[in-house]
Amino acid sequence: MMEKVTDKINALPEGANYFSLEFFPPKTSPGFANLQGRLERMSQALRPLFVTVTWGAGGSTATKSLELAEICQRQLGLTTCLHLTCTNMSRSLVDEALEQAKVLGIRNILALRGDAPRSNEYREEGQSPEEDSNKDFTWAIDLVKYIRKQYGDYFCIGVAAYPEGHSDESHPEHQDPLFDLPYLVEKTKAGADFIMTQLFFDVGAFDRFEEMLRGHESGVFKTIPIIPGLMPIQSYNILRRTTKLSHATLPTDILTRLDAVKGDDELVKQVGVQIVSEMVEHIKKRPSVGRRGFHFYALNLEKAVSHIVEDCHLIPPTLTEDDDDAIDLNAPDITISPPNGIAARRRRLSSMNSSPHNRVIISRPSKSSNASFEASESEAGIPRGPINTRANTLAISEGEGSLGREATWDDFPNGRWGDARSPAFGEIDGYGPTLHVSTPQALKLWGHPVEKDDISRIFRKHIEGDLEAIPWSEQGLSPETSTIATQLLALNGKGWWTVASQPAVNGVPSTDPIFGWGPKNGFVFQKPFVELFVPSSDWKALQARLEEHEQITYFAGNARGDFEASSEDGVNPVTWGTFAGKEIITPTIIEEVSFKSWQEEAYSIWREWQRIYPPRSATAKLLGEMREDVWLVNVIWGDFVEGKGLWDFLME
Repeated sequence: MMEKVTDKINALPEGANYFSLEFFPPKTSPGFANLQGRLERMSQALRPLFVTVTWGAGGSTATKSLELAEICQRQLGLTTCLHLTCTNMSRSLVDEALEQAKVLGIRNILALRGDAPRSNEYREEGQSPEEDSNKDFTWAIDLVKYIRKQYGDYFCIGVAAYPEGHSDESHPEHQDPLFDLPYLVEKTKAGADFIMTQLFFDVGAFDRFEEMLRGHESGVFKTIPIIPGLMPIQSYNILRRTTKLSHATLPTDILTRLDAVKGDDELVKQVGVQIVSEMVEHIKKRPSVGRRGFHFYALNLEKAVSHIVEDCHLIPPTLTEDDDDAIDLNAPDITISPPNGIAARRRRLSSMNSSPHNRVIISRPSKSSNASFEASESEAGIPRGPINTRANTLAISEGEGSLGREATWDDFPNGRWGDARSPAFGEIDGYGPTLHVSTPQALKLWGHPVEKDDISRIFRKHIEGDLEAIPWSEQGLSPETSTIATQLLALNGKGWWTVASQPAVNGVPSTDPIFGWGPKNGFVFQKPFVELFVPSSDWKALQARLEEHEQITYFAGNARGDFEASSEDGVNPVTWGTFAGKEIITPTIIEEVSFKSWQEEAYSIWREWQRIYPPRSATAKLLGEMREDVWLVNVIWGDFVEGKGLWDFLME
């Protein structure tokens, strides 16, 4: 079986195009289960040439990444490329991942460095210096050489490249592709088989980058596949956050088009599909030494990427697809219009079969001749006919029918609380707990706290707008949170450090510049909640009061993994919207699964913050003590009509 990415590319007809999709391991078990269904739909209908699976910083997602890679490679038969970083983890983990990949039949590795090596901070207790991967691996080239030495040509190796230059925030003046070039030459000479780029939106930067590589005097880039990395635009906020973190330029014309629709999440998706489709068409027209490929950072969502690959004719033809009886689909709920000059090609089967689609739901199989019109309880809501045709699955990704709702229910990922059942829950990159800033930047932002008051000052400055980030949030305060800044400052004044919150909202138009989201023809609602780190000395007294109040639901946990809740099976939609012609959408839900997932991450971030300081320093000692002492508490107030009651209650 031809499983090497480069073999598959070379086997394509001359002038053919191809694409690949990136997925990350979801943080929760329900998210993992739902991603499997999504992967199955996407693999059958879209048929990517290969998929890639991300690897968390320092091996933080190693087990889940290998599990997801196994599902892709073995269960779904997708050619899989496993990302692998090599810094800040045990050396044995690198060997284990490569051995495991080989056992699973995975023949492709994207060799990455990961975060800058920090051996002292990352060495686990009792781990010998020999076990430290940083001893052998400082740069991605070390990993490329190691794989070649250990495995010869067994693996097809990809390496990363940066069309706008790699962003090392400690030396921002060096963000220039020319500065990176010598390293990329060496990585390629060491045995790289293909190059995959960081996401970008400036196609001109990619054009110049590709020309620079192809014309390089070393000749190493003459024929190597250079695959541009593109990110479908899922929401305005995620776009701004991702481009900020990756230091990708947002060209003025793109920003202008998105700014014009930023109040309507559905329109942002539509314009986003047009923008990325235009980028694909631009790159397709450029002269190429080999077949043209595109890599999509899908963020574990399916709708936008399905539209892009369909609009840009990237889905490979298949001989088995029953598309002869397909008809043009002009259903009114398909609203994404194709980019200029690209013909609309949405089609679905006019009929899955000629028999009735309605079936009687029964508990046990029937012996009657009408069995074909019956469905068992487990099959209820599932179409009788095949769903793995391209036209059918594209109709599903439009949100049509019960399976369509399954495909698009998490289309509005508004922040990390989201819905814990979503494959895209809580992440934008699958990279694991991280401060999202370099060590020099972190020191500049947060200094060297040595007392509790120093930490309180950091939280206070963030709420007042004088500090653009805290370890738990790499962005400044949102306009929405600013409406409760006074209340948050009062809580921080008690030594209760707030990391997430929202005010009450009762039926505000979805176009509201501060609270609005979703399509423009709706109304949005919010229950107020606040999440804070509370000193253990205050926690028991607070818990007793929380238990007594009928409008309060709470979840709480500490670094040791202890967990307390007013009701462990409580499910709390804290944001919801009603829109004309749609079911009620609840993009933000707080429940045990989502809280525990975040609890683990929140305490990991304490450790990440502690690690930027020398192990025996006063600051490292303080942060370690605080991590062990505080409880993370999330308090939800049920009365969204009289929402200010939450703040009065907490300040009593």
